Amino acid sequence: MSDEIQRESMEYDLVVVGGGPAGLCAAIRFMQLAEESGEERSCVVLEKGGEIGAHILSGLVLDPRALDELLPDWREDNCPLTSEITQDKYLQLGPKGSFAFPNFAFPKLMNNHGCYTGSLANLCRWLGEKAEALGVEV
Repeated sequence: MSDEIQRESMEYDLVVVGGGPAGLCAAIRFMQLAEESGEERSCVVLEKGGEIGAHILSGLVLDPRALDELLPDWREDNCPLTSEITQDKYLQLGPKGSFAFPNFAFPKLMNNHGCYTGSLANLCRWLGEKAEALGVEV
């Protein structure tokens, strides 16, 4: 009698471990590149949660430049990022109140104008839908 275990296997061109924003964007871009080149490619995203976004409990401030490159029509495509940042305010909080610092005193990376706020879990769910629409298995 053989003790060898028979296991089922599935082959993919790309296996992404983790259904977070980076993994989902990598899967989306992979499928976009395959579509542009006319090649038949397969991709799977492995997520430990019951659904995409199940383990993501964070809010976010997102600079939309990368999302503009990946999915140019995201603003019109029911994306959950709807709150654009229009003002930055930096305060020193103390027991007697607060003191506002001038914005010019901070480096440019702390300027959030044009960025969006929202739920990272909701963004991941939306990215998961976009990935599935391109043929990614989740």
